[in-house]
Amino acid sequence: MTARAVDTPAPDPVPDPATLERLMPGYPAPRHWRRVPVTGQHYLDLGSGQPVLFLHGNPSWSYVWRGLLHRLAPHARCLAPDLPGFGLSRHLRPADGVPDPYEAQLEGLDGLYRHLVRDEGLPERGWTFVLHDWGGPLGAAWALRNPGVVARLVCCNTVAFPFPDGFRLPLPLRWIRDHRPVAELVHATNAFARVAVRAGVHRPLLTAERRAYLRPHARRAERRALTDAVRAIPRGPADPAWRLLEPPGDGAGLSELPLLIGWGMRDPVFTPALLEEWVRRHPHAVVHRFPDAGHFVMEDAGAELGDHVRDFLQGAP
Repeated sequence: MTARAVDTPAPDPVPDPATLERLMPGYPAPRHWRRVPVTGQHYLDLGSGQPVLFLHGNPSWSYVWRGLLHRLAPHARCLAPDLPGFGLSRHLRPADGVPDPYEAQLEGLDGLYRHLVRDEGLPERGWTFVLHDWGGPLGAAWALRNPGVVARLVCCNTVAFPFPDGFRLPLPLRWIRDHRPVAELVHATNAFARVAVRAGVHRPLLTAERRAYLRPHARRAERRALTDAVRAIPRGPADPAWRLLEPPGDGAGLSELPLLIGWGMRDPVFTPALLEEWVRRHPHAVVHRFPDAGHFVMEDAGAELGDHVRDFLQGAP
């Protein structure tokens, strides 16, 4: 069974190049826009060669990868979906028997992968996953469910394991997660995303870039996934999303993969303590620390990070 797209109005007409650059500066041209036929999930497709799948987090969408996509497209087939409910993708409702929205997210990745292999001719194996924020646990869980598909990982300010002892989320996130009235206020005002596009970077984004991050979720009905993702941050095994952080086998299936870590050291949420947990669990990883980068390390250190990822792709078996 697969997740199904919620019935939604037809997407707005694709803007002309000048309007697109004004509304979403730096975003790839519409000739790179695609949709998965079954679910309507939106994704970008640039370049040729080995497949590299970019999975964003919350409250971002494929716009966050624009710099890396342009930098890496000459060297690889770069694919950047908007997770269901984010960006230009429709919401997915779980299929019968699917108990929670993160199972639906994994089903959405199943559908995307099947489409890319069957309809677009991509290979079944040899993929690289580039993961950020919520994209980390989702991508790692999917890789463990589909052994042999992912050949290497790039992780940027994310986790794929339970938070280590002593780690606490910042107070604003705990308030959103644990207090429904606060979550509803944040949902009504889009406050989480508005704060994130400022606090998540060390180098301030241009006004047009901040607006581009917020544009797909400008209307209240379009931003439920953002608030729900904060509410779903797992506190323990009773939370549905916990199994993304503690899959069967404790993630051992990932330990043999070549791993590159690019970390923004000024991240107020994914702190250096979480980076050290990555290093403890994966001592073979190649680690690049960016002292002047925040949560959106691909914004603050995009050129340097892109060069490291390019070299990693060319050097890893």
